Parts: sequence; C-alpha cells; structure tokens
Amino acid sequence: MSSTVRSEAPGRSPEERRNRRVAIICASGFVLMLGAAFAAVPLYKAFCQVTGFDGTVRRADAAPDTVLARKLEIRFDANVRELPWSFSAEQASQTVRIGETGLAFFKVTNHAKTPITGRAVYNVVPEQAAAYFQKLECFCFSDQTLQPGQTIEFPVVYFVDPKYADDFETKGKEQVTLSYTFYPAVDAAPGAKPITVSALGEKARAGL
Repeated sequence: MSSTVRSEAPGRSPEERRNRRVAIICASGFVLMLGAAFAAVPLYKAFCQVTGFDGTVRRADAAPDTVLARKLEIRFDANVRELPWSFSAEQASQTVRIGETGLAFFKVTNHAKTPITGRAVYNVVPEQAAAYFQKLECFCFSDQTLQPGQTIEFPVVYFVDPKYADDFETKGKEQVTLSYTFYPAVDAAPGAKPITVSALGEKARAGL
C-alpha cells in the first residue's frame, strides 16, 4: 500500500514574524499621526479661543453685567496677504470702558475680475490682554467670498472682561490692538457661494 506524503509550506521564521509586527505597528502609527495632524488645526483653534493663548481673541456668548469706570483705547489693524483685496478698519481706534460693548467695522474690496474667497485670522497685542478681549460677533475663521468689485463692511462686536483690571500683567496697559489679516482660503470649495449681506444704512455690510 503506497502512502502519499504532502509537503507543507515552510512557516515564517521568528525574524520574519518580528519584522511583520514592526511593519504593522509603524503603519498604524503613521495613520494615527496623520489623523492627529488633520485634527491639530481645529483643536489648536478651539484651545486658543477658549484660553486666549498666543494672542487669540476669545469667543463669548454674552456681555458682562459689570462696566468699570476705567477706560481703554482699542486700536484696529487690517492686513492682506496674497489677495487682490483692499482691507481696512473703518475706525483707527475707539475708547471704551472695561466691560462695555464696542462695535467696530472693517471694509474689504475685491479688485479681481473673478470671485475670490478669503479667510481672516486675528490676534491681540499685548498678548496678556487676549485672555480678556472677547468678541460677540466676528467675521474671522469663516470663508468670505467676494464677487468681482464687491465691497463689504464686516462688524466686530467686542468687550474687555472686567477681570482685566485685576490682573497684574495688564496693569498700566491702557492700549490694546486688535489685528486682522486676510489670507486666501486655499481649502474653499470650488464655486463657493458669496456670503449673505444686508444693507445697514447706505452701505453693504455683512449681517450682524
């Protein structure tokens, strides 16, 4: 009686199994790092808005109940990077009491022959004031699409938290500068629709 002997494929050596595990670990680490990189920008943005870190203006839901007698001069700065736009603050400065709500306007014009989408980022100087300078309404961190030749005024509603007066790091700092810079919105979707605007007075302004 004849017997049939079946040959089996040789198993992986310990070295091959170790190399395979290392490759899987490296691939998993790369995927996690890639995901973390995409999440870093919105997380950093949220962190800055909550804490005022790196001169970032904080977002508020309501104005404070307390208004102090102490006054601050709020200066406004506007800049454009790599956009055929003109961008300026409608007022060079405002004097407000700490805790009082202020309203400022910025004007932007698209000088190109095509619609262009931009995005504004902002910061506060001195940096110590950022934790107390808060906005109720702002056009920053949102894509803004302007049609050819279009001019729009954007509102900023803001206040300085009364706790500003109690911080030793802001003692003697009676001037605060709010600075905006418009950059191209490189991740804007093709054919993005322009923002909805409403007329306040005789000029086109972004709705409050």
